[in-house]
Amino acid sequence: MAFYIFYVIAITILVLHFTGWLKRNNLEWIVLVLAVATFPAVIYLR
Repeated sequence: MAFYIFYVIAITILVLHFTGWLKRNNLEWIVLVLAVATFPAVIYLR
């Protein structure tokens, strides 16, 4: 279940990134956090 929640959050962050919302609000670092969190999430949440 947590794996699917991670996917929903990841998709939301990517949509916000591609629409430019993160850049306008100086939250572009969240994309980097998502990239780092993907590997452990795939290993430990599955």
